[in-house]
Amino acid sequence: MAAQRPLSSDEIRDANVRYHDAAAASYDSKWAIDYGEIGGGQVVAKLEKALGRAPSHYGRMLEIGAGTGYFTLNLLRRGIVDEATAIDISPGMLEALQVTAARLDLTVDTVAADAERLPFADESFDLVIGHAVLHHIPDLAAALRECRRVLRPGGTLAFMGEPSRHGDRIAIVPKRVGMLAVPLWSRLVGARRRNGSSPPDPTGDERLEQLVDVHTFTPDELRRMVLAAELTDVRVSGEELVANAYGWVLRTLESQVEPETVPLGWHKFAFRSYLALQRVDGRLLEPKLPASLFYNLLLAARKPL
Repeated sequence: MAAQRPLSSDEIRDANVRYHDAAAASYDSKWAIDYGEIGGGQVVAKLEKALGRAPSHYGRMLEIGAGTGYFTLNLLRRGIVDEATAIDISPGMLEALQVTAARLDLTVDTVAADAERLPFADESFDLVIGHAVLHHIPDLAAALRECRRVLRPGGTLAFMGEPSRHGDRIAIVPKRVGMLAVPLWSRLVGARRRNGSSPPDPTGDERLEQLVDVHTFTPDELRRMVLAAELTDVRVSGEELVANAYGWVLRTLESQVEPETVPLGWHKFAFRSYLALQRVDGRLLEPKLPASLFYNLLLAARKPL
């Protein structure tokens, strides 16, 4: 069999647009995204963990790959940032963000843009952040240089939720466990299996999800790339091991049944137990184990004065 031709950067970008446009309508419900006290607390905790300290107050913030606004909207609601600009390569995601912003009575500037070519003037922002986005960007070196360019001197860079190489490999195990458990679990909770062996792909192309993920990282690789972009005070840490494995089991189970047939009691149990395992990770494992062992990597750096 002939080896598959590597995708060009334009093809990767096109796959990202199509995949995320299709996913936008159901994205918040799929990932249980919350804009209240729980969601706000989680966002602040992730940013604090990335920085290694409590977040400061920031005048202007840019979020790269903002999606439906999980970080941007929660940080605005918490008063950590005064003004926010959100970019995403997917117009559909930004439309969903604006709908939620209007519901929450928040103002956000949204721009459909490529992280490798940011349409902003030099030194425009005090904080540049992103969540689960670096692994989608074809030319990551160019994107990091652009982040540095638009940061003001002394400004802060923070990215969270980036898949580690080790974590990406071990995620295969809980996914398989979840598939094996589907028949028993669906009977126990009374959920109805989907027609066919797998859920319908909302993108209309089952290959898209595989095409949009173009990087995984080791902590050292991520650190070197950020230093090459001439940023300083680089900090790379790990997040979630037990909780993430558990989360993959839950997502696999729920993906195989009709969503409306899953009882509310199960959703409450799954959410609370996931949060409990997050606390186990945060208090017992993350302070002691190497960053490379965890599923997600967190990154923070600073633009020199």
